[in-house]
Amino acid sequence: MGIQKDKPKLVEPRLLLPFIAVTSLFFLWGFPNDLTNPMVEVFKNVLNISNVKASYVQLAFYGGYGTMAIPAALFIRKYSYKSGIILGLFLFMAGALMMYPSATLINYNLFLVSLYVLTFGLAFLETTANPMILELGDSRTATQRLNLSQAFNPMGALSGQLVARLYVVDRLETKIGADSTSSQILSEAQKQQVIEHDFSIISTPYIVLGFVVLAIMVLFLFMKIDNKKQVVEKLSLKATFNKLFSNKAYYEGVLAQFFYVAAQIMVWTFIYQYVTNLNALRSEDEQLNAVVYVAASTILFLTARWICTFLIRYIESAKLMLIFAVLGVAFCAGAILINGMVGLYCLVGVSFAMSLMFPTIYGIALKGMGDEAKLGSAGLILAIVGGALLPPLQGSIIDMGGNGLNDIKLFGFIPEVNFSFILPMICLVLVGVYSYRSMKRNGALNSATI
Repeated sequence: MGIQKDKPKLVEPRLLLPFIAVTSLFFLWGFPNDLTNPMVEVFKNVLNISNVKASYVQLAFYGGYGTMAIPAALFIRKYSYKSGIILGLFLFMAGALMMYPSATLINYNLFLVSLYVLTFGLAFLETTANPMILELGDSRTATQRLNLSQAFNPMGALSGQLVARLYVVDRLETKIGADSTSSQILSEAQKQQVIEHDFSIISTPYIVLGFVVLAIMVLFLFMKIDNKKQVVEKLSLKATFNKLFSNKAYYEGVLAQFFYVAAQIMVWTFIYQYVTNLNALRSEDEQLNAVVYVAASTILFLTARWICTFLIRYIESAKLMLIFAVLGVAFCAGAILINGMVGLYCLVGVSFAMSLMFPTIYGIALKGMGDEAKLGSAGLILAIVGGALLPPLQGSIIDMGGNGLNDIKLFGFIPEVNFSFILPMICLVLVGVYSYRSMKRNGALNSATI
């Protein structure tokens, strides 16, 4: 009981302002994440393309992280956290404003390039903000502090979903969450009009977001946010890499983060197709709205993250993550094996299980890194490329029997869209393995300390 009295403050008063400023960025980059997820299904229907080609939206969006994470870390290491935030906001703004020519030219490829540039900025922001939050206070509360900041990320995501629903999906001529074949009977001129209309609708929130980011960038230019609590002697680049990759908690954490992000993006992207498949068996007035279930997933995700921010003060972070990983695997199995609404509820429940994983993996992997966390953060942000590489693989599973969602049944009763969620299930198994190995390492460390 006496241990709890010695617990340090989560954030010291002198660091409260920079903590709030940097935490606001977690909300900011959550917004485009969930504004973009529905676009996979939008482009599939509007352009009449395969699930694989439509998933290039995620390849472009999360590919930007893979491209820019290490350059961002090297930039921050040479200059400062604030410099990284300013450059990140500039690239974020540039990518968002590039949506205007994408819509004007009605060019899918340019839309993908715009997303790619936008996530250059997000890579800078995440590479900067995550280790900075870990540094803004006592190392013993670092993981809890990052969970708190990360709790604002799904609030941004929920805002993105709301905008996607009210200002994009509901105004599109292409229907989301329903397997519409109406586009197949339109003339070429009518199809072109639909594409022009929908590209204009899709681009508008990004353009508005670009101007919002511009205003925030101006605020950060005049704000002092770097923590000067101590000067840390920097290792050479070679010594830093040697330190990072001799640390099992770190390099295994990079792999765990790769699979976690892949699982999250696959679940949040292909839930639209899962709902579309269920709607194929329903009458017109019984149709399910996919956006509602995506919103429910995000609300569960947000609720669980706040709960975990509290629990992690009393339960070892690796142990709590293992429990949630097992829960996530069970929910994925339900989504695969159970057809109908129960399977959909299981798929929504996966988000609850995933809630604490990103910041917890981050905190475990960078624990005790000091200044080397700046470069170490790059590996963990680079791991976000899992969200680019595995969704096309899931799309190819859905396309096994054709461009439909239920062209073939695996083992005689599992629709191909259901079976595709075997990939996020495997990813969560691997996160569980990392949790278990982290628990063993912590146990060995505690025994050695005693």
